[in-house]
Amino acid sequence: MSIGNEAEEEDRPTVGQALQQARNEARLTVDEVSTSTRVRVPIVQAIEADDFSRCGGDVYARGHIRTLAREVGLDPDELVAQYDGEHGGRPQPTPPAALFEAERIRPERRRPNWTAAMVAAIVAVVGFVGFTLVGGGGEEEPSKAKETPSAKPTETGTPSRPPVTKDPQDEKPSESADPSDSAIAAAPADKVTVQMTAEQDVWISARDHNGRLVHEGVLKKSKSKVFTDDKRLSLVLGNAGGVKLYVNGKEVKDVGEDGQVQRVSYTRGDPEAG
Repeated sequence: MSIGNEAEEEDRPTVGQALQQARNEARLTVDEVSTSTRVRVPIVQAIEADDFSRCGGDVYARGHIRTLAREVGLDPDELVAQYDGEHGGRPQPTPPAALFEAERIRPERRRPNWTAAMVAAIVAVVGFVGFTLVGGGGEEEPSKAKETPSAKPTETGTPSRPPVTKDPQDEKPSESADPSDSAIAAAPADKVTVQMTAEQDVWISARDHNGRLVHEGVLKKSKSKVFTDDKRLSLVLGNAGGVKLYVNGKEVKDVGEDGQVQRVSYTRGDPEAG
């Protein structure tokens, strides 16, 4: 039975051969597949030649395989499983990073110098008592007491200001605004703004409303990127589950799954996937 299984494995086409054969049977050219899937022509050609080095890693290779398989009518799960079998299996999830030592080791607080504080307090009390005894012991002379009413009063106070009246509406507690609403208010209304923050390494491609490529490459984990355009932004996300997306200041939920290639486009106003 093992000999039969080995013969069957040898007869089975590789992932690239299966994709190329299915594309030819569907009478599709590489350019047509690239246009419909947004996977670049050199990458499609490399995958069909079983060269996955241009994909940027196993995560992106799986996403491209799924996208191309759906386009040519093959089972994407079966091809991804074959790819995993030929390339050492699906990698284990990366454990969360340890906390920074700087956060765990906190500087010891200095204790207050109670001795110096007590000495300062004693000096202040002694000085106050001495001043009281020296300055308050004598009585004023009668002549000085009579001259006091006729003395010209000194103007020490400042003119009183009229009380400031407040509108009762101004005293109402301000309601906390929703963070997404505040972000929308801060985003320019006459442009479409897309901000993305990578939670994993993510391959991205961005085009403006004229179809011009404005960016293409891998956005590293914890890095952010912002794109703006007057009318429309079209994006290709190579690992849609690994990125947080904010469109016109509002977070877009459920962009995609890990390893999934997602194609979206956005215009001004509330984000709407194209």
